[in-house]
Amino acid sequence: MKKQTLLRIILGAPIGITISYFITIFISLTVTDGNYYPVVPALAESMGSELNAVLIQALLSALYGAVWGGLSIIWQLEHWSLLRMTATHFAIATLTTFPIAYFMQWTPHSLKGILSYFALFFAIYLAIWLSQYYTIKKRLKELNQKVQEQNNIKTP
Repeated sequence: MKKQTLLRIILGAPIGITISYFITIFISLTVTDGNYYPVVPALAESMGSELNAVLIQALLSALYGAVWGGLSIIWQLEHWSLLRMTATHFAIATLTTFPIAYFMQWTPHSLKGILSYFALFFAIYLAIWLSQYYTIKKRLKELNQKVQEQNNIKTP
């Protein structure tokens, strides 16, 4: 289990950087002024330069990806209930994600901005969780039907 967790952490880091990079491309496309925005301008200002901000963003994106990669091991803990897995995963993800988003200035530094961030985070988390839940539930139903069909064939 430890080896698997470490592997997921190591693989998660470059995935975090990659996702962050694609987000900067998407944001730059939505601004529609023809410029590329590698970081939030306020972050570049607070870090003293755009280069410093990009380096910090890369490091924190790697951390972000590593944490989410390592967290995925929670779903393999068969002795835990689904509620415990979900609550633990959600709590750790939230406690890791929010400080990074706040520091990186991906969310406005106001009560409204923070509440909006949590609402969006929860909505995205819930949507992904529900889609995974129903996909797995459907697969289990199909597997149970196959097992039942095989048992019916074997019994004379």
